[in-house]
Amino acid sequence: MKNEGNVDRIIRVIVGLGLLSLVVIGPQTLWGLVGLVPLLTGIFGFCPAYKLLGMNTCPVSNK
Repeated sequence: MKNEGNVDRIIRVIVGLGLLSLVVIGPQTLWGLVGLVPLLTGIFGFCPAYKLLGMNTCPVSNK
């Protein structure tokens, strides 16, 4: 079941990759691993927080 639209997913993947890059370049901090959350939600198209809040940016109904 997906609850994210394409634009939402693309933004999440870009932000996730940007945060993950902090592990390799930049300040080289493990806080960059936080980027796994938006990256994985963007890849799978499902956000648990959206589910809890009753939000849905996906244009197609999955019911």
